[in-house]
Amino acid sequence: MPDLPEILRYAPPRRLKVVGIVVLGVAALLIALGLITRVRADQRLATWTNAQVVPTVKVVSPKADGGPGDLVLPGDIEALNSAPIYARVPGYLKHWYADIGTPVKAGQVLADIDTPELDHQLAQAKADLATAVANQHLADTTATRWAGLLAEDAASHQDADVKNGDLAAKTALVASARANVERLQALEGFKRITAPFSGVVTTRSTDIGALISVGSPGDIPLFTVADEHRLRIYVHVPQSYSADIKPGMTATFDVPQYPGRTFTANLSTTADAVTPQNGTLLVQLQMDNDGGALKPGDYAEVRFGLAAKAGAVQAPASALMFRDSGMVVAVVGSDGRVVMKPIRIGQDRGAVVEIAAGLSPEDRVIDNPPDSLRAGDQVQVARLDPRNGHAVP
Repeated sequence: MPDLPEILRYAPPRRLKVVGIVVLGVAALLIALGLITRVRADQRLATWTNAQVVPTVKVVSPKADGGPGDLVLPGDIEALNSAPIYARVPGYLKHWYADIGTPVKAGQVLADIDTPELDHQLAQAKADLATAVANQHLADTTATRWAGLLAEDAASHQDADVKNGDLAAKTALVASARANVERLQALEGFKRITAPFSGVVTTRSTDIGALISVGSPGDIPLFTVADEHRLRIYVHVPQSYSADIKPGMTATFDVPQYPGRTFTANLSTTADAVTPQNGTLLVQLQMDNDGGALKPGDYAEVRFGLAAKAGAVQAPASALMFRDSGMVVAVVGSDGRVVMKPIRIGQDRGAVVEIAAGLSPEDRVIDNPPDSLRAGDQVQVARLDPRNGHAVP
């Protein structure tokens, strides 16, 4: 082999070879680390994606309903006696004597009505009565004379009967005229509007000079008088509780204008029939209102103390789900899948409901379930923070 030039026969130092090998090794290591990091990131992303597909739910355990519960329902307070007072005779209001809020006694005059037409009708009726009485006297005299002639055979029986018949007709006309006078006199008594019972005037819908009409569909009461010494409270009780509501029960209630104050009323009677339109039983409570604290028309929240039924459990109302088959509750099974359990509600107590059938204290009930949840769906149960009870993501 011929000798190479000096420059072509140059060999790199051994140290440089070592450095090259090291650089290649570091580059390979970095590539390997990058691949491993990317694989782990893909695995974490897949794990996170799978976790998002499986919904996380919060579960609660139903509690045995061992104590009495309160059934809270809205109630309407009304006076024991309340009467709208209408006019019986047309005319013009002459004067009124009681405004709203005025205490009145039974028979007290509330207003006077000026009735010129009625006054003239009464005067005419009295004149007609006087005419009828005069005609009766004349017929009586004539019949008496003809009776004397008949006794002397100076007149026929036919003529005497005619005169007696005329007397009977004139007597009937007198009775008719007198009845008409008495009717108009009775109407004259309605010129004075009086209170039917002792109470308070709650409305006044007329004023001096107002035209008073009678018998038209748009008539409004001139006054309303209410007896506020004793009150009624009407409550519509759902059918599912109607068997537990009986006359003689005592209920408590409160009204917005007296926060923190509780009133007591006795259940006096029920309608004893469920209204088909709303499926409720109308009950009536009564109470004395001697202090006048409550007013007719007040809104009340009435509480009935009802004993819990054996075997019933309590669950949050937020766990209830409405389905085509009825009311259900979503429960997490032992395999982590959703089971839909049909239930029957015993009592609705607002935030908590009494479940009469369908659940047991061992069930894990899903609270606030999503609407898209279906039977057989896989779910995972959220861990709860022991400090505040909130779900931990």
